[in-house]
Amino acid sequence: MSELPDVLAVVVVRDGALPSGADEAAAECGGAVLLAGTGTRSAARALTAARTVWTSEVPRVALGALAAALAPVLRDVGVVLLPASPDGRDLAPRLAFCADRPLFAGATRCTPTHVELSRVDDRLAVEVRIDGPAVVTLEPGARGVPAPVPPPEPRDLPVELPEDVLDAETVAVLDPDPETVELTEASRILGAGAGLVRPGEDGTAVMRTLTEVAAALGASAGATRVVTDAGWADHDRQIGTTGVLVDPDLYVAFGVSGAPQHVGGLGRPQHVVSVNTDPSCPMTAMADLGIVADAPEVLRELARRLDGAADER
Repeated sequence: MSELPDVLAVVVVRDGALPSGADEAAAECGGAVLLAGTGTRSAARALTAARTVWTSEVPRVALGALAAALAPVLRDVGVVLLPASPDGRDLAPRLAFCADRPLFAGATRCTPTHVELSRVDDRLAVEVRIDGPAVVTLEPGARGVPAPVPPPEPRDLPVELPEDVLDAETVAVLDPDPETVELTEASRILGAGAGLVRPGEDGTAVMRTLTEVAAALGASAGATRVVTDAGWADHDRQIGTTGVLVDPDLYVAFGVSGAPQHVGGLGRPQHVVSVNTDPSCPMTAMADLGIVADAPEVLRELARRLDGAADER
């Protein structure tokens, strides 16, 4: 397997769907990525940061067996990097055990010689030297993704799952709850800015209303740094260069002015809606639809109508 590079992203694919953080892991490895699982060739076409792609198609996603099958294939790869998606977090320790390598979990940066690990609820960054072959998991939303490049033609890398490995049986894969899902995995996000909370109002209660409205719309609630610094939302709900990096299909900004630190964490949403009294603010300027109105009132009216619709059902 000498053709494999010294640093390689390994991404578990289920039924052709890429997990969150797949492109970030590929970008961190210079665009070199191995897709392993089911529907890998279809998933390869969805990558935006890959320059070289290998695919290992298997009949089922059994992570214990997959780790045993991949360990000898990746023998000459120095650093194996997986996105810290649910499957990535499950495969990584199994792969590290099978390959007799150390595991560095929760990385925010990775090079062939060093890894930066996030600790103490993201309040501490620890740099660790990599002295030999290693397995690393990269936190989704920590790195961001560069400008898209056309996906290359994937190369087949056959592996055979051993039959004698005990594995947990997957009974069902459930869709995440939009109210609690990590923002990096959310396809729809309603964001709260300082303009959503009037002076003297209970910001925590406002955020609770936003979360309820978002859940009713199949979306997740996010916030700017002003909102999280005020204690109205948890830090893991903060979108921006000092928070999490997201890439939703839809982003609705309530009272968000559009500071560079916030916009820098938005990725490339397919649709952006801005609700703000300032028609010239950066958020409205970049939006597909700008609603020039009082954000708190729009949220209250939206909550009222959704409650009414629920009562009618």
